[in-house]
Amino acid sequence: MGAPLRSGIIGTGFMGEVHAHAVRAAGGTLSAVAGRTTAGAERAAAVLGAAHSAASPEALIDRDDVDVVHICSPNATHAQYAERALAAGKAVVCEKPLATSVEDAVQLAALAQRHESIASVPFVYRFYPAVREARSLVCRGDAGRLWLLHGSYLQDWLASPQTTNWRVDPTRGGASRAFGDIGVHWCDLMEFVTGQRITRLVASTSQAFAERLGDGGSAPVTTEDGASVLFETDQGATGSVVVSQVTPGRKNRLWFSFDGTDASLSFDQEQPDTLWVGRTAASTRVAAGRDTLATEAGRRYARLPAGHPQGYQDSFNAFVADVYEAVRGNAPDGLPTFADGLRAAQLTQAIIASAQRGGWVATPMQDEPARRAHTTI
Repeated sequence: MGAPLRSGIIGTGFMGEVHAHAVRAAGGTLSAVAGRTTAGAERAAAVLGAAHSAASPEALIDRDDVDVVHICSPNATHAQYAERALAAGKAVVCEKPLATSVEDAVQLAALAQRHESIASVPFVYRFYPAVREARSLVCRGDAGRLWLLHGSYLQDWLASPQTTNWRVDPTRGGASRAFGDIGVHWCDLMEFVTGQRITRLVASTSQAFAERLGDGGSAPVTTEDGASVLFETDQGATGSVVVSQVTPGRKNRLWFSFDGTDASLSFDQEQPDTLWVGRTAASTRVAAGRDTLATEAGRRYARLPAGHPQGYQDSFNAFVADVYEAVRGNAPDGLPTFADGLRAAQLTQAIIASAQRGGWVATPMQDEPARRAHTTI
Protein backbone atom coordinates (compact mmCIF):
# COMPACT_ATOMS: atom_id res chain seq x y z
CA MET A 1 0.00 0.00 0.00
CA GLY A 2 3.01 2.29 0.24
CA ALA A 3 3.66 5.01 2.77
CA PRO A 4 0.68 6.45 4.68
CA LEU A 5 -0.90 9.45 3.01
CA ARG A 6 -0.26 12.72 4.83
CA SER A 7 -3.21 15.03 5.36
CA GLY A 8 -3.83 18.61 6.32
CA ILE A 9 -7.16 19.91 7.64
CA ILE A 10 -8.35 23.49 7.17
CA GLY A 11 -11.00 24.17 9.80
CA THR A 12 -11.10 23.62 13.54
CA GLY A 13 -14.79 22.97 14.20
CA PHE A 14 -16.99 19.88 14.33
CA MET A 15 -16.29 18.80 10.76
CA GLY A 16 -12.54 19.11 11.25
CA GLU A 17 -12.79 16.58 14.06
CA VAL A 18 -14.88 14.22 11.92
CA HIS A 19 -12.27 14.42 9.14
CA ALA A 20 -9.42 13.82 11.60
CA HIS A 21 -11.03 10.60 12.87
CA ALA A 22 -11.58 9.46 9.28
CA VAL A 23 -7.98 10.20 8.27
CA ARG A 24 -6.68 7.90 10.99
CA ALA A 25 -9.24 5.20 10.25
CA ALA A 26 -8.03 5.21 6.64
CA GLY A 27 -4.44 4.71 7.77
CA GLY A 28 -3.38 8.28 7.05
CA THR A 29 -1.39 10.67 9.20
CA LEU A 30 -2.47 14.17 10.18
CA SER A 31 0.45 16.45 9.36
CA ALA A 32 -1.08 19.86 10.06
CA VAL A 33 -4.18 21.84 10.98
CA ALA A 34 -5.01 25.43 10.06
CA GLY A 35 -7.75 27.76 11.26
CA ARG A 36 -8.77 31.40 11.29
CA THR A 37 -6.06 32.21 13.81
CA THR A 38 -2.70 30.75 14.76
CA ALA A 39 -3.88 30.24 18.33
CA GLY A 40 -6.95 28.37 17.16
CA ALA A 41 -4.84 26.15 14.93
CA GLU A 42 -2.50 25.36 17.82
CA ARG A 43 -5.41 24.37 20.06
CA ALA A 44 -6.93 22.22 17.31
CA ALA A 45 -3.61 20.52 16.59
CA ALA A 46 -3.39 19.46 20.22
CA VAL A 47 -6.98 18.19 20.32
CA LEU A 48 -6.87 16.42 16.96
CA GLY A 49 -3.36 15.03 17.38
CA ALA A 50 -1.84 16.82 14.40
CA ALA A 51 1.93 16.94 14.14
CA HIS A 52 1.92 20.68 13.39
CA SER A 53 -0.26 23.77 13.33
CA ALA A 54 -0.01 25.89 10.19
CA ALA A 55 0.16 29.68 10.29
CA SER A 56 -2.61 29.94 7.67
CA PRO A 57 -4.66 27.79 5.31
CA GLU A 58 -2.41 28.87 2.46
CA ALA A 59 0.66 27.80 4.43
CA LEU A 60 -0.93 24.40 5.08
CA ILE A 61 -1.66 23.86 1.40
CA ASP A 62 1.94 24.69 0.49
CA ARG A 63 3.49 22.26 2.99
CA ASP A 64 5.62 19.46 1.54
CA ASP A 65 4.28 16.99 4.13
CA VAL A 66 0.63 17.34 3.02
CA ASP A 67 -0.61 15.03 0.24
CA VAL A 68 -4.36 15.51 0.79
CA VAL A 69 -5.98 18.82 1.74
CA HIS A 70 -9.27 18.58 3.68
CA ILE A 71 -11.25 21.84 3.47
CA CYS A 72 -13.67 22.23 6.40
CA SER A 73 -13.77 26.03 6.65
CA PRO A 74 -16.79 28.33 6.09
CA ASN A 75 -18.44 27.92 2.70
CA ALA A 76 -17.30 31.22 1.17
CA THR A 77 -13.65 30.13 1.49
CA HIS A 78 -13.97 26.76 -0.21
CA ALA A 79 -13.33 27.86 -3.79
CA GLN A 80 -10.13 29.78 -3.07
CA TYR A 81 -8.59 27.02 -0.98
CA ALA A 82 -9.62 24.25 -3.37
CA GLU A 83 -8.21 26.13 -6.35
CA ARG A 84 -4.89 26.69 -4.58
CA ALA A 85 -4.68 23.04 -3.51
CA LEU A 86 -5.39 21.75 -7.00
CA ALA A 87 -2.80 24.12 -8.47
CA ALA A 88 -0.29 22.76 -5.93
CA GLY A 89 -0.92 19.22 -7.16
CA LYS A 90 -2.66 18.06 -4.00
CA ALA A 91 -5.62 15.73 -3.68
CA VAL A 92 -8.60 17.60 -2.23
CA VAL A 93 -11.55 16.76 -0.01
CA CYS A 94 -13.77 19.85 0.08
CA GLU A 95 -16.84 20.07 2.28
CA LYS A 96 -20.03 21.02 0.51
CA PRO A 97 -20.97 23.32 -0.93
CA LEU A 98 -18.03 23.07 -3.29
CA ALA A 99 -18.56 26.78 -3.96
CA THR A 100 -21.20 29.41 -3.21
CA SER A 101 -21.67 30.16 -6.91
CA VAL A 102 -22.17 27.94 -9.93
CA GLU A 103 -19.46 29.84 -11.78
CA ASP A 104 -16.84 28.96 -9.16
CA ALA A 105 -18.04 25.35 -9.03
CA VAL A 106 -17.73 25.05 -12.82
CA GLN A 107 -14.18 26.38 -12.65
CA LEU A 108 -13.19 23.98 -9.87
CA ALA A 109 -14.68 20.92 -11.58
CA ALA A 110 -12.87 21.83 -14.79
CA LEU A 111 -9.61 22.45 -12.92
CA ALA A 112 -9.80 19.08 -11.18
CA GLN A 113 -10.44 17.36 -14.51
CA ARG A 114 -7.61 19.23 -16.20
CA HIS A 115 -5.12 18.32 -13.46
CA GLU A 116 -6.52 14.76 -13.29
CA SER A 117 -6.69 15.28 -9.54
CA ILE A 118 -8.55 13.25 -6.95
CA ALA A 119 -11.02 15.91 -5.85
CA SER A 120 -14.01 14.84 -3.78
CA VAL A 121 -16.99 16.28 -1.91
CA PRO A 122 -18.21 14.42 1.22
CA PHE A 123 -21.64 13.22 0.16
CA VAL A 124 -21.13 10.61 2.85
CA TYR A 125 -24.68 9.25 3.05
CA ARG A 126 -23.76 7.24 -0.03
CA PHE A 127 -21.55 5.14 2.21
CA TYR A 128 -24.14 3.54 4.47
CA PRO A 129 -24.39 -0.20 3.74
CA ALA A 130 -28.20 0.05 3.53
CA VAL A 131 -27.93 2.81 0.92
CA ARG A 132 -25.54 0.76 -1.22
CA GLU A 133 -27.94 -2.18 -0.89
CA ALA A 134 -30.85 -0.01 -2.07
CA ARG A 135 -28.83 1.22 -5.04
CA SER A 136 -27.94 -2.31 -6.09
CA LEU A 137 -31.53 -3.52 -5.74
CA VAL A 138 -32.72 -0.64 -7.94
CA CYS A 139 -30.03 -1.33 -10.52
CA ARG A 140 -30.89 -5.03 -10.86
CA GLY A 141 -34.59 -4.22 -11.22
CA ASP A 142 -35.99 -5.50 -7.93
CA ALA A 143 -38.14 -2.39 -7.43
CA GLY A 144 -39.50 -2.33 -10.97
CA ARG A 145 -39.94 1.09 -12.57
CA LEU A 146 -39.35 3.87 -10.06
CA TRP A 147 -42.09 6.43 -10.50
CA LEU A 148 -42.35 8.33 -7.17
CA LEU A 149 -39.29 9.60 -5.29
CA HIS A 150 -39.93 11.41 -2.03
CA GLY A 151 -38.52 12.17 1.38
CA SER A 152 -37.18 14.78 3.73
CA TYR A 153 -34.12 15.98 5.59
CA LEU A 154 -35.01 17.49 8.96
CA GLN A 155 -32.82 18.93 11.72
CA ASP A 156 -33.47 21.04 14.82
CA TRP A 157 -30.12 22.62 15.61
CA LEU A 158 -31.48 26.09 14.70
CA ALA A 159 -34.88 25.58 16.32
CA SER A 160 -34.40 28.51 18.72
CA PRO A 161 -34.17 32.17 17.65
CA GLN A 162 -31.47 32.48 20.33
CA THR A 163 -29.24 30.19 18.25
CA THR A 164 -27.20 31.34 15.29
CA ASN A 165 -24.15 30.25 13.32
CA TRP A 166 -21.93 31.54 10.54
CA ARG A 167 -24.05 29.52 8.09
CA VAL A 168 -26.95 31.93 8.70
CA ASP A 169 -24.85 34.77 7.20
CA PRO A 170 -25.10 34.63 3.38
CA THR A 171 -21.70 36.30 3.00
CA ARG A 172 -20.10 33.29 4.70
CA GLY A 173 -22.55 30.46 4.11
CA GLY A 174 -24.00 31.36 0.72
CA ALA A 175 -27.39 32.52 -0.53
CA SER A 176 -29.11 29.23 0.38
CA ARG A 177 -28.78 27.73 3.85
CA ALA A 178 -31.19 24.85 4.54
CA PHE A 179 -31.18 23.50 1.00
CA GLY A 180 -27.55 24.39 0.28
CA ASP A 181 -26.44 22.78 3.53
CA ILE A 182 -28.56 19.62 3.75
CA GLY A 183 -31.03 19.54 0.85
CA VAL A 184 -28.17 18.87 -1.56
CA HIS A 185 -27.33 15.74 0.45
CA TRP A 186 -30.84 14.37 -0.14
CA CYS A 187 -30.78 15.18 -3.84
CA ASP A 188 -27.34 13.64 -4.28
CA LEU A 189 -28.53 10.49 -2.55
CA MET A 190 -31.69 10.30 -4.66
CA GLU A 191 -29.80 10.65 -7.92
CA PHE A 192 -27.06 8.25 -6.75
CA VAL A 193 -29.43 5.48 -5.63
CA THR A 194 -31.96 5.72 -8.45
CA GLY A 195 -29.75 6.70 -11.37
CA GLN A 196 -32.34 9.34 -12.28
CA ARG A 197 -31.63 13.04 -12.71
CA ILE A 198 -33.78 16.01 -11.75
CA THR A 199 -34.70 17.84 -14.96
CA ARG A 200 -36.86 20.59 -13.50
CA LEU A 201 -38.19 21.72 -10.14
CA VAL A 202 -40.38 24.20 -8.35
CA ALA A 203 -39.49 25.37 -4.85
CA SER A 204 -40.82 27.40 -1.97
CA THR A 205 -38.60 28.53 0.89
CA SER A 206 -39.60 29.85 4.30
CA GLN A 207 -38.30 31.12 7.63
CA ALA A 208 -39.37 30.13 11.11
CA PHE A 209 -37.82 33.30 12.56
CA ALA A 210 -37.43 36.72 11.03
CA GLU A 211 -34.54 37.52 13.38
CA ARG A 212 -31.88 35.61 15.31
CA LEU A 213 -29.84 36.67 18.30
CA GLY A 214 -26.13 36.83 17.55
CA ASP A 215 -23.06 38.33 19.17
CA GLY A 216 -24.12 41.80 18.08
CA GLY A 217 -27.76 41.47 19.15
CA SER A 218 -30.78 40.58 17.05
CA ALA A 219 -30.25 40.55 13.29
CA PRO A 220 -32.59 39.87 10.36
CA VAL A 221 -32.47 36.38 8.86
CA THR A 222 -32.05 36.44 5.07
CA THR A 223 -31.46 32.73 4.38
CA GLU A 224 -34.14 30.03 4.50
CA ASP A 225 -34.89 27.84 7.50
CA GLY A 226 -36.74 25.37 5.29
CA ALA A 227 -37.64 24.49 1.71
CA SER A 228 -40.29 22.43 -0.06
CA VAL A 229 -39.42 21.15 -3.52
CA LEU A 230 -41.34 19.33 -6.24
CA PHE A 231 -39.34 17.84 -9.11
CA GLU A 232 -39.44 15.72 -12.25
CA THR A 233 -36.73 13.40 -13.53
CA ASP A 234 -35.29 12.37 -16.87
CA GLN A 235 -36.91 8.92 -16.54
CA GLY A 236 -40.44 10.19 -16.02
CA ALA A 237 -40.61 10.02 -12.23
CA THR A 238 -41.98 12.77 -10.03
CA GLY A 239 -40.91 13.55 -6.50
CA SER A 240 -40.71 15.86 -3.56
CA VAL A 241 -38.41 16.70 -0.68
CA VAL A 242 -38.95 18.82 2.43
CA VAL A 243 -35.89 20.31 4.10
CA SER A 244 -35.75 22.02 7.50
CA GLN A 245 -33.21 23.05 10.12
CA VAL A 246 -35.97 24.14 12.53
CA THR A 247 -37.96 20.94 13.21
CA PRO A 248 -37.90 20.27 16.98
CA GLY A 249 -36.91 16.73 17.84
CA ARG A 250 -35.43 15.84 14.47
CA LYS A 251 -31.68 15.75 15.00
CA ASN A 252 -30.47 14.58 11.62
CA ARG A 253 -33.33 12.74 9.94
CA LEU A 254 -32.54 12.17 6.31
CA TRP A 255 -35.34 9.90 5.07
CA PHE A 256 -36.33 8.68 1.64
CA SER A 257 -38.87 6.40 0.00
CA PHE A 258 -38.20 5.43 -3.61
CA ASP A 259 -41.37 3.80 -4.85
CA GLY A 260 -41.38 1.38 -7.77
CA THR A 261 -44.01 -0.67 -9.50
CA ASP A 262 -42.78 -3.83 -7.73
CA ALA A 263 -41.32 -2.58 -4.45
CA SER A 264 -40.61 0.51 -2.38
CA LEU A 265 -37.26 1.14 -0.71
CA SER A 266 -36.98 3.35 2.37
CA PHE A 267 -34.05 4.49 4.53
CA ASP A 268 -33.84 6.64 7.68
CA GLN A 269 -30.42 8.02 8.62
CA GLU A 270 -31.39 8.17 12.29
CA GLN A 271 -31.98 4.39 12.14
CA PRO A 272 -29.23 3.45 9.71
CA ASP A 273 -28.98 -0.25 10.49
CA THR A 274 -32.03 -1.24 8.41
CA LEU A 275 -33.36 -0.91 4.88
CA TRP A 276 -37.15 -1.12 4.57
CA VAL A 277 -38.33 -3.05 1.52
CA GLY A 278 -42.06 -2.84 0.91
CA ARG A 279 -44.08 -5.16 -1.30
CA THR A 280 -47.83 -5.73 -1.61
CA ALA A 281 -47.58 -9.17 0.02
CA ALA A 282 -45.25 -8.21 2.86
CA SER A 283 -42.78 -5.62 4.06
CA THR A 284 -39.31 -6.45 5.32
CA ARG A 285 -36.75 -4.62 7.41
CA VAL A 286 -33.41 -5.84 6.13
CA ALA A 287 -30.67 -5.63 8.76
CA ALA A 288 -27.60 -3.84 7.44
CA GLY A 289 -24.96 -6.40 8.32
CA ARG A 290 -22.33 -8.19 6.31
CA ASP A 291 -24.17 -11.45 7.06
CA THR A 292 -27.65 -10.23 6.04
CA LEU A 293 -27.34 -7.92 3.04
CA ALA A 294 -28.00 -9.55 -0.32
CA THR A 295 -25.70 -7.57 -2.61
CA GLU A 296 -21.94 -7.35 -2.84
CA ALA A 297 -22.07 -3.54 -2.87
CA GLY A 298 -23.99 -3.47 0.40
CA ARG A 299 -21.74 -6.00 2.09
CA ARG A 300 -18.60 -4.11 1.06
CA TYR A 301 -19.49 -1.23 3.40
CA ALA A 302 -20.88 -3.37 6.20
CA ARG A 303 -17.96 -3.71 8.59
CA LEU A 304 -19.92 -5.50 11.33
CA PRO A 305 -22.50 -8.28 11.69
CA ALA A 306 -26.20 -7.41 11.81
CA GLY A 307 -27.30 -5.89 15.10
CA HIS A 308 -24.14 -3.81 15.45
CA PRO A 309 -25.21 -0.46 13.95
CA GLN A 310 -22.82 1.65 11.91
CA GLY A 311 -23.37 5.38 12.02
CA TYR A 312 -22.36 8.72 10.54
CA GLN A 313 -18.68 8.55 11.52
CA ASP A 314 -18.42 5.03 10.09
CA SER A 315 -19.80 6.27 6.78
CA PHE A 316 -17.42 9.20 6.81
CA ASN A 317 -14.54 6.83 7.51
CA ALA A 318 -15.58 4.70 4.54
CA PHE A 319 -15.76 7.77 2.32
CA VAL A 320 -12.25 8.95 3.24
CA ALA A 321 -10.90 5.42 2.85
CA ASP A 322 -12.26 5.36 -0.71
CA VAL A 323 -10.73 8.79 -1.42
CA TYR A 324 -7.36 7.53 -0.26
CA GLU A 325 -7.74 4.38 -2.36
CA ALA A 326 -8.36 6.64 -5.37
CA VAL A 327 -5.24 8.66 -4.55
CA ARG A 328 -3.26 5.39 -4.54
CA GLY A 329 -4.51 4.64 -8.05
CA ASN A 330 -7.60 2.55 -7.44
CA ALA A 331 -11.07 3.72 -8.43
CA PRO A 332 -13.80 2.76 -5.92
CA ASP A 333 -17.32 2.76 -7.29
CA GLY A 334 -19.53 5.70 -6.41
CA LEU A 335 -16.90 8.13 -5.10
CA PRO A 336 -18.44 11.65 -5.15
CA THR A 337 -16.26 14.07 -7.10
CA PHE A 338 -16.15 17.80 -7.82
CA ALA A 339 -18.56 17.06 -10.69
CA ASP A 340 -21.10 16.04 -8.04
CA GLY A 341 -20.27 19.22 -6.13
CA LEU A 342 -21.02 21.19 -9.30
CA ARG A 343 -24.32 19.33 -9.66
CA ALA A 344 -25.26 20.38 -6.12
CA ALA A 345 -24.44 24.00 -6.91
CA GLN A 346 -26.63 23.86 -10.03
CA LEU A 347 -29.57 22.46 -8.08
CA THR A 348 -29.11 25.10 -5.38
CA GLN A 349 -29.14 27.85 -7.99
CA ALA A 350 -32.37 26.41 -9.44
CA ILE A 351 -33.97 26.34 -5.98
CA ILE A 352 -33.07 29.99 -5.38
CA ALA A 353 -34.37 31.03 -8.80
CA SER A 354 -37.67 29.17 -8.41
CA ALA A 355 -38.27 30.49 -4.89
CA GLN A 356 -37.55 34.06 -5.94
CA ARG A 357 -39.60 34.30 -9.12
CA GLY A 358 -42.02 31.40 -8.77
CA GLY A 359 -42.68 28.61 -11.23
CA TRP A 360 -40.72 25.69 -12.62
CA VAL A 361 -37.01 25.97 -13.36
CA ALA A 362 -35.03 23.61 -15.59
CA THR A 363 -31.79 22.12 -14.26
CA PRO A 364 -28.65 21.54 -16.37
CA MET A 365 -28.19 18.02 -17.69
CA GLN A 366 -24.82 18.19 -19.44
CA ASP A 367 -22.91 16.70 -16.54
CA GLU A 368 -24.04 13.26 -15.37
CA PRO A 369 -21.69 11.70 -12.78
CA ALA A 370 -24.52 10.01 -10.87
CA ARG A 371 -25.88 8.16 -13.88
CA ARG A 372 -22.44 7.11 -15.10
CA ALA A 373 -21.63 5.74 -11.66
CA HIS A 374 -24.97 3.94 -11.47
CA THR A 375 -24.31 1.97 -14.64
CA THR A 376 -21.04 0.57 -13.32
CA ILE A 377 -22.54 -1.52 -10.49
